[in-house]
Amino acid sequence: MSGEEAVGPDGLPVSKKALKKQQKEAEKAAKKAQYKKPTEQEAGEKEGEDVSKGLYGVLPLFQSQEKIQRRLYKISEMLPGIAGEKVWVRGRLHTCRSKGKQCFFVIRQQKWTVQGVAMQNETISKQMIKFISSVTAESIIDVEGVVQTVGQKIQSCTQQEVELHIKQIWVVSAAEPRLPLLIEDASRPEGEGELATVNQDTRLDNRVLDLRTLTSQSIFRLEAGVCRFFRDYLTSKGFVEIHTPKIISAASEGGANVFEVTYFKTKAYMAQSPQLYKQMAVCAEFDKVFTVGAVFRAEDSNTHRHLTEFVGLDLEMAINYHYHEVLDVIGDMFVNMFKGLQSEYAEEISLVNKQFPSEPFKFLEPSLILNYKDGVEMLRSAGIEMGDEEDLTTANEKLLGRLVKAKYDTDFFILDKFPLAVRPFYTMPDPFDSKWSNSYDMFMRGEEILSGAQRIHDPELLSKRAEAHGCQLDKIKGYIDSFRYGAPPHGGGGIGLERVTMLYLGLDNIRKTSLFPRDPKRLTP
Repeated sequence: MSGEEAVGPDGLPVSKKALKKQQKEAEKAAKKAQYKKPTEQEAGEKEGEDVSKGLYGVLPLFQSQEKIQRRLYKISEMLPGIAGEKVWVRGRLHTCRSKGKQCFFVIRQQKWTVQGVAMQNETISKQMIKFISSVTAESIIDVEGVVQTVGQKIQSCTQQEVELHIKQIWVVSAAEPRLPLLIEDASRPEGEGELATVNQDTRLDNRVLDLRTLTSQSIFRLEAGVCRFFRDYLTSKGFVEIHTPKIISAASEGGANVFEVTYFKTKAYMAQSPQLYKQMAVCAEFDKVFTVGAVFRAEDSNTHRHLTEFVGLDLEMAINYHYHEVLDVIGDMFVNMFKGLQSEYAEEISLVNKQFPSEPFKFLEPSLILNYKDGVEMLRSAGIEMGDEEDLTTANEKLLGRLVKAKYDTDFFILDKFPLAVRPFYTMPDPFDSKWSNSYDMFMRGEEILSGAQRIHDPELLSKRAEAHGCQLDKIKGYIDSFRYGAPPHGGGGIGLERVTMLYLGLDNIRKTSLFPRDPKRLTP
């Protein structure tokens, strides 16, 4: 062996293998030291003085510490007309991309977006650019900037003709770095190339994020419009809005599809409908009433159009001579609603159609009214076998909708004179043939959205029909008694708000139009 033999700390000779290992570890430590992350002080010295200090950062927890006299602009207000103005805006950081000495990001408020731009200069430091690019998506931020027009439209934002040149940026409330779903993914049409989309259960499990998409924002703004047009039209016709109990002593419509609840030392039920109370209000001399509220159905129906809790739009009115007075009011109300949605919610409809394309909704004025018998004949002509007094199945409803659309070019129609056997106990029988009834359903795109009828206002006939449906008379004594003191002939109907919105927009599932849907398998969030 030539040369001096290597020895370890203990004074003993070191093998060649051990020596090689020591050399490798020394080299690794040297490299690590070379690429060691600099301290904040070292980084600051390297990047130079932070000229933007005090113009960016994370605000302390908002506890209403002070009243600031500052106007926060809406993104919808950012138009070429205010170019050159310095404004403050609060919104969410939608997306952000940083490249060298500049950073582009999108600020979102509900369905409106604007591009923000930060470029390194004498007032915007490299540290500020780094800070902006580190802010997590969906964080709420306060931004001060100058509105500037752009030469080329910004296609990715709703405000396409302007952008915001940043002066200050502060994080008001930071979002977690890892989100359960990305807003961009949730906004993408399903099956669009290889890009990620979000399935329904993930959306509903994280509904607060899913509701932030432009599509969801548009759906629920339009749904609010459906409710508003319902209210406004009926109010203009002299209807009074009432509010009815949701905890009741007996099933509203008979049958077992009710949620039973403990009510002190007895049992109660969640209302399947405001039906009985609407009628009682008419008997109480209100003449014409409507109500908007929760309806509960304990049906184990896991379909695209059923919920266990939905919003009911219900109306009831006194009749002078014929129940078609009610049918005409409801038909006209829908025509007014459809026209209002077309004119006032065109942007929302367009935004929803980008993610969920559908044919524009068509309707006639006045509305098409078909006799139930004629509807059955149309189905029979199309090869469907069904009896005169048989109720429509879901499949037959949809087929009839297609047949009506092909023949009359309308997505909305009224089917009149249903068989009495398939209607609730309080439905008035037809005066000429008791196997039929003075009742009707209304349909959108081949699916039922309203069920209505003339009600029985005679207490003896009402008691007889209730018994035939298996209702316990002692449980609905208060209801029947209300007709013993002079009850006007009357009729009405009940509409499902979520179903109307779903079908008007041509969506495939009612859960898209329910803010926090309840079905047999979902009780949260």
